[in-house]
Parts: sequence; C-alpha cells; structure tokens
Amino acid sequence: MKKTYHNSERYCFLTLMVLIFLSAQSQSQTDRYNAIANDTVTTSYLMEHLSTEGPKLILTSSLEQQIKKKLTSDPLVHNYANYLRSEALEIVKKPLLKRELEGFRLLFVSREFLRRMTILCIVYRLDKDATILRRIDVELQAVCSFKDWNPKHFLDVAEMCLGVAIAVDWIGRELSHQTLDLAKKSLIEKGIKPSYNTEGKRMFWIDGSNNWNSVCHGGLIAASIAIAEMDPTLAAKTINRALQKMPTALKEYAPDGVYPEGPSYWGYGTSYVVVASNALTTALGHDFGMAEHPGFMESVNFRLLATSPSGDLFNFADSGDKNTGSGSLLMSWFAAKTGDGLYFDKSFFEKPEDGGRFAGFGLIWLSQFEEETVSTLPLTWRGRGTNPVAIFRSDKDDPTQFYLGMKGGKARLSHGNMDAGTFVFDLFGVRWVLDPGNQRYYLLNKIGFQLSNHNQDSERWTLLTKSNHGHSSITVNDARYNVDGFAPIHDFNSGEIPQVAIDMTDVLGGNVDFLERRFIKESSQSVIIVDSFVANSTTQNITWALMTTAEIEIRKHGALLKQDGKELSLSIIKPAHLSISVINLDPPPLAIDKVIENLKRIEIRFPAYLAEDQKGVIKVRLSGDTSF
Repeated sequence: MKKTYHNSERYCFLTLMVLIFLSAQSQSQTDRYNAIANDTVTTSYLMEHLSTEGPKLILTSSLEQQIKKKLTSDPLVHNYANYLRSEALEIVKKPLLKRELEGFRLLFVSREFLRRMTILCIVYRLDKDATILRRIDVELQAVCSFKDWNPKHFLDVAEMCLGVAIAVDWIGRELSHQTLDLAKKSLIEKGIKPSYNTEGKRMFWIDGSNNWNSVCHGGLIAASIAIAEMDPTLAAKTINRALQKMPTALKEYAPDGVYPEGPSYWGYGTSYVVVASNALTTALGHDFGMAEHPGFMESVNFRLLATSPSGDLFNFADSGDKNTGSGSLLMSWFAAKTGDGLYFDKSFFEKPEDGGRFAGFGLIWLSQFEEETVSTLPLTWRGRGTNPVAIFRSDKDDPTQFYLGMKGGKARLSHGNMDAGTFVFDLFGVRWVLDPGNQRYYLLNKIGFQLSNHNQDSERWTLLTKSNHGHSSITVNDARYNVDGFAPIHDFNSGEIPQVAIDMTDVLGGNVDFLERRFIKESSQSVIIVDSFVANSTTQNITWALMTTAEIEIRKHGALLKQDGKELSLSIIKPAHLSISVINLDPPPLAIDKVIENLKRIEIRFPAYLAEDQKGVIKVRLSGDTSF
C-alpha cells in the first residue's frame, strides 16, 4: 500500500509539473501573439534592426545565391525558373498598363502589375538582361504616373504597393535615379498616406476582420520597408499599425484553421499574411509572432481538406470551385517553413501554369523547401470557428473518390451566404451535389446592386448564389434564413461509421422549435442525410433541397442521377410516402443570376400537418450502389 501511494503521489507531482510546463508554454505563446499588438517598432527600432543589405523583402542575397546554386542541382528549380523566363518574355510584348477602372475597381490593373513585377524582377536578378531592366523601369514609370491608385477601393492600393515595393527593393539600385525617386514618393503619397484618411470611403479594413485587413496591411508593410530610409517615421508608424490591427483578421483562423470566407478567399487573405510575415522576417529578423497565431499554420490543412480528389473545391461562402496554380504556389511557403512534403505540389512545379501574381515569389519558396516529413490528412475532420465545416473523404488511392463537405455557420459574415447546412458530394470523380459558388461582382456593381449588404432584407439574398434556396440544405416555410442565426456543428463522430450533426434551429428563425441535420457516411459509396425536426404553430412546410447538374430520372421513392457515364441513386428512406420534384434553374430565376449549365434543384417537400405530435424526420440516402 505504501508503494502504491508513493507512485500515485509521484504521478500527481509529474502531472502537476507537466501542467505547469504546458501553462508556461501557452503563456509564452500568448506573449508572442500579444507582441503583435504592442507598439514595438519605433523609428529608432526600425533603423537599428532594418537589414542594411539588399534585397530584404522576401528575397535576400543569401536566398538569391541559394536559388542560383539550385538552378543547376534541382530540376524543379531549373524548370520553374525557365517558366518565369518565358512569362517575362511574354510580358515584354504586352502594352504598358493604364489607369482603367472596371466599375469602381482598379484591382485588375494592380494585380497584373504585381504579377509583372514579381516575374520580371526575379528574372532580371537571375539573368541581368538589360531588356528586362528597361521594361521594369518603364512599367514603374507608367503606374507611378497614375493620378492615384484608387484609394476608395483600398485593395487596389495595397496590391499596387506590393508590386512597386518589390521593384524598389529588388532592383532599385539599378533603376534610373528618376524612376527610383518617383517610385518611392509614389509609395508614400499614393500608397501609405491615403491609408491615414480615415474619413475616406471604405476604410473599414483598418479594423476589419476579413481578407481586406490582411491584404491592405500586408501591402503597406511591404511599402513601408521599401521607403524606410526615405521616411523612417512614417514607415515605423505604418508597420506598428499593421501589427496592432492584423490580429483582428488572424483570430478568424482559430482554432482549427477554417477560413470563414471559403477556400479560394483563404488564398487571398492568407497570401498577404504570408507576405507580411515573410517580409518582416527578411527585413527585421522576425515577424512578431504573426505566423504563430492560433490556427494560421493549420489553415493549409483546411485548404487541402477543402479540395476533393477531382481537384474541385468545397466552394462555400463566395469561394470559387476550382483549384488553381496560385494555391499550389502559396502552399509552397508552408512547405518551405515546415519541411512538410504534404504541402508541396510537385506536379505544379513540374508543369507550372498560371502561378498568379505571386509567381516570382514561388521560385524563392521552392528553393527553400527541404523535405523533412510527409504528413497525412485525416479521413474525417471537423473544423471549428465562425463558419465551421466538416469533411468526410476516402483515402487517395480509393477508386470511389468519396468526398463529402458539410458546413454550419451563418450568413452575416464577410462573403457569407445563406448556406448553413449545405453540402457537396463527390463520388467516382463526379460532383453530384454542388454549391453554386461565387459570381462576378462587376456586373452587379455596375447596376448598383447592394451586394455587400448582409442585412436581413438585403437584395443580396435574392440571388441564387447567395440565398438558401440556391443551396443543398433545408428550408422551412420557404423563408429566408435568419442572417444572425448560427448553426453549430456538434456530435462529431469519426468512428467506424462517421457522422456529424448541424443544429439548424437558430438559422431557421423561429419557424420550427428544433431542426437538426445529420450526415452519416454509411459506406465508401453512400451517405445518409437525416433531418429531424420539431414543428410549432408557425410551421407550414419543410423543403429538403439538393443542387445538381446531373440528368435526373424520377423513380418511386427517389431518383436516379446520371452524369459523366456514372450513376447515383437518391432514395427517400423516410417518410416513404414522399416524392421528389425537380426545378430547372438553367436559365436561373433572375436575369442577373449566375448561369450554371443544366443546374437543377431536387426538392422533397414535407407538409407540417403530416408530422405526428409535431415531430418529423426526412431521411435520404445517396449511393453509388444503384440497387437501392
């Protein structure tokens, strides 16, 4: 007994020590995160710690030597450098950019300029081609001669700032004195100073929590580093502001890395956090804990999990549905930072296509990657946060290519839609259940459509892509969702038969007393969706919906879906007496709606009066085994 007591006492002591250690480690991490919000970059600090070598924005002389060394030893580096060279030759043939707005945006001009600069500047540093240098010079003169960089839409300014800053930092010593002086003054007068016009239009980004925060502050950090020697006080002030304000956007990654604006907007917002972190590290020696913020590094797992085996994205919110080279390129930074081959898309660097506006950065990150490990993604995953999601998928070698993405959340979020409870479903390489995705803003803005208004009565919710009627979810009384209602994901079970539940009650705005959606992975080829509800005196009908582009053959108690030579059965398990109807959505309801070829909505309508004791269940199976 005495020995047992002694071991127990020792166990308690060791447990206490572990808890103290973990608590101290957690506090240490918290201190690093809080360092972002502290006023740490004074003018004297900036001038004392700013690298005196050039370049210092993401690229350094040592990294440049590493790239040149790997050009002869690493086939991927050699191949990607040649891709950049070919892109540079095409850029030289193009006309110079003009200050031409699309609607109220200069954004496409700014992005194209940034793309040109990252490519031209890195190619010039490798090859010292005088033709490339002259082109950089005239490109800079062109954009720096614009009357402004369109500060009323500050994303335009931020992306232009990054492009100009890269040219100043990477090539500045070889530019004409006139061009270099013009570029630095433009960064100050057309880039940084307008950001302090807090009375200007659309300046919400300064304290905002969405991608605007990261993009604008990230671009201004780069601009500040580029002009630090000309105006160190303004540079320090602007870097400080960014360090204080960016945590508002960074907290959205917590706790599991889910980016609430969807996987393609993950690429946009995250890319400028990467730029800020990378630039601060190369210029000042560290990033003030930015990349260590809870959920940020994990967010690359979210991006991978939100990609189906076919390469299509789980395109919730205002996300696009296609994986692009720019996503692979951005992930290479995570690969370089972690040494994890999971994040390295070798196929992209073997056959690069459209690296996007950060194409030149890709060569730097590629040259830094040294594989140390290769992680694996979970087959079942729940991501918590302001717009929670869950993923069930098959192993990459499974020929069924089972992929199921589900989400909760709410509509009143940046780029949020009335899509709580929706899902996408892939099987046999076919997307059977889809999300309508994003649509171009320009045509909507052109007619004065209030797209950014997320209020309950906003016309935003009349659009097929934004309304709950355009998603594969459940609707009560044909009513809009409550924009402030939140649908949490709960009861996540990753066992032998994975399942997850979403509480839709709050989203449905009092039209039912309770409604829960449950997704059950029945097998490697089938999923069951169970909607359980408790009606109240206002409940009239419940409508189950599925969005698809498949051909539909209605059958008793369900339907057979056909697409790309494959088949999927939809079976109504309960109540057996219900049937389906099909609403064609090509053309869509509104002339301004996004057109999706062959789009249809399958509906199952449950009149509330059929519920016994006001309780009801709709249970549906989707299966690749068409014998059901």
